[in-house]
Amino acid sequence: MQAMPHQLMGYDRAITMFSPDGRLLQVEYAKKTVRQGSTAIGIVCKDGVLLVADKRIAEKLIIPESVEKIFKMDNHIGATASGILSDARVLIERGQLKAQQHSVTYDTPVDVITIVKEICSLQQICTQSAGLRPFGVSILVAGIDRDGPALFETDPTGIYFQYQATAIGEGEIEVEEILNKEYSTSMTIEDGLKLALSALMKVLGKDFSTQRIDAAYIKTDEKMFTQVKKDRLDKVCKECKKK
Repeated sequence: MQAMPHQLMGYDRAITMFSPDGRLLQVEYAKKTVRQGSTAIGIVCKDGVLLVADKRIAEKLIIPESVEKIFKMDNHIGATASGILSDARVLIERGQLKAQQHSVTYDTPVDVITIVKEICSLQQICTQSAGLRPFGVSILVAGIDRDGPALFETDPTGIYFQYQATAIGEGEIEVEEILNKEYSTSMTIEDGLKLALSALMKVLGKDFSTQRIDAAYIKTDEKMFTQVKKDRLDKVCKECKKK
């Protein structure tokens, strides 16, 4: 049994090679990369969908506004990620291109699930092609469909799940515990923002600052990606601290 780790070492040299117990070790390493990334939260609310992310600014001289953690895919779709953000940028640009192509071809807004499947197809190809490595990133894709708000999480394997509320990154376990206890389908975007910020306060502790927070929402009636400004984040944080 002690020799097993040494035996497994040979099976992580190529993405196309399964270990004897049916695992793709390179994919598992990619999932660990996601768990080391900064925390991102997605919440479906009764009046729309919300994304809140920690930018984890490591150096004081970095301009916080220059660090982008939440991305606009289309007017009605946004995304955030955890893991290797350069990987995320490639996947998100793929989604943006798909949204533009759909709009030009069909003259209608693209469904959120179509974007998610496009991203996951590329992620999956990189789990079975020699000479490639898996994307070391998970992406939260949020938007407004014909049926209302929708939130999906993609995985480095290329699989996806739909959620009412979820978190990815280093604070995933702690934040999901809070979401499981306090999330309600009757929440408004304002309620969801308070919940997400209070959860990040608990996870980050003394390191928490609105300078390192990125947030955006899409309302069901407007279907317009909207970035949350810093003064609003400051105001909500003060309200959270009073509780």
